[in-house]
Amino acid sequence: MNRQPTPRAIMGAVAFGVFVAADDLMVVSTMLRPMIDDFNLVIPDDLGDAAWIVNVYLIAYIAVMPVAGRLSDVVGRRAVFVTALTVFGIGSLVVPRADTLSTLLVGRALTAIGGGALVPVAFAVAGDLYVGARRTRALGLLGAVETIGWVWGPLYGAVLVRYLSWQWQFHLNIPLAFVGIVAGWWALGPSDAANHRLERHVDWFGVALLTLGLVAINVALLSQARIQTVTGLEELTDSPGPGISGPALYLLATATLLLFAWNERRVDQPLLNTTLVRQRSVAAALIINCLLSVGLVTALINVPLFVNIVEGGIARSAVRSGWLLTALTTAMAATSYIGGILSGRYGNRAPVVTGLVVATGGLALMGFVWSPETGALTMAVQLGLVGAGIGLVLAPTSATVIDAAGDDERGLAAGLVIVARLIGFSVGLAALTTWGLRRYDAMRADVELPPITDPGYAKAVADATIEISTSALAETFLGAAVVLLGAVAIAAVFTRPAT
Repeated sequence: MNRQPTPRAIMGAVAFGVFVAADDLMVVSTMLRPMIDDFNLVIPDDLGDAAWIVNVYLIAYIAVMPVAGRLSDVVGRRAVFVTALTVFGIGSLVVPRADTLSTLLVGRALTAIGGGALVPVAFAVAGDLYVGARRTRALGLLGAVETIGWVWGPLYGAVLVRYLSWQWQFHLNIPLAFVGIVAGWWALGPSDAANHRLERHVDWFGVALLTLGLVAINVALLSQARIQTVTGLEELTDSPGPGISGPALYLLATATLLLFAWNERRVDQPLLNTTLVRQRSVAAALIINCLLSVGLVTALINVPLFVNIVEGGIARSAVRSGWLLTALTTAMAATSYIGGILSGRYGNRAPVVTGLVVATGGLALMGFVWSPETGALTMAVQLGLVGAGIGLVLAPTSATVIDAAGDDERGLAAGLVIVARLIGFSVGLAALTTWGLRRYDAMRADVELPPITDPGYAKAVADATIEISTSALAETFLGAAVVLLGAVAIAAVFTRPAT
């Protein structure tokens, strides 16, 4: 007699997929420098090429999510989940065997497509299995698992780089993908609710338009986002990537997305039900997720950069920044689950507003307090505040969108939530590069140095570089706090859900 998987077993299987995807998203942060060296890229001359090791992953990760979520609504959760892990495994075979940067980027794109498709399916499964407060708690649990993957990825990557090589991350992905395929096939079997829905077809023209629009807008944003590959602001340059035209890509994205909106109004079974995103609470939740990610990426990228500038050594600063970011992500993981519990008990508005206020306060403190003399404990506490605040927001905003979706739209709804967060990442990376470069150049122009023949000239240059770099980075924390203040205002539209 075949034993049917319990809801907990099903959640365990999809949570495993979320963890693997989150680990692969963040692990490259500690592997980037060895990868750059292995492919003979020179910083800053090859900064644009190096940035695409990260950017191509984000672009593919974002573009696949709404499509994968919608496909899971139509063909079933199991089919998409298992296919995603298969693609993820193929990409993991390609990356460590790549002998050119182009091949590496193809492999990275495949792992991103596979990993990105797993997340909306998992969130949709939580929506299928539970309702009300239990659904919000389940979404909070998935948010916690995803954040734990973010914590684990950089630490895991650092150990692999230290004792083996960066290629081992992808070698080890293959057995993980196989385990996930087996677990997903068993857990998401005939009991998968998507298999019992009315017959629907996929609007492939809409899929193509939406994918092209998302790719265009993110290529336009990320072609200028190179701050994640530098060890100091002096490495930034204002030259665009080769062959990339920002205005043309923004125009293409706008035209494509407008055509997509027109197409959705004329087809019988649209990819995106526009009545969903027109609901006030849904639109607010998506915007808040986008703004929240601007604050999060500011911390994730600029904290290691800040520490490296002060410490003056990649190996030593990587350890310190890794532990500091653990304070951020551990707090996020804990409060993500807590946010789900509070949302089910008190409604969505309370944890969302509270979380945004706490995160805003943490970023503001970082902007006002951080300097080359700031201690690690002070940094960790303030990063913990930011992480705790962000974590509280994740589950209730996800639940707002998924609760508003119909039974046959939960996969798409989950995809939209994650896409909103990741577009915030892209916007944040582009803004950080632009702001960091401009402020560094402006402050460097005002620096007064002794004559070059002065014995203290070299030290004066080094001290000035540290001072203006850390000042520019502190300003980005204040900018992120202002962005989250806007999210606080938007959160006023949240109301207590019916129970």
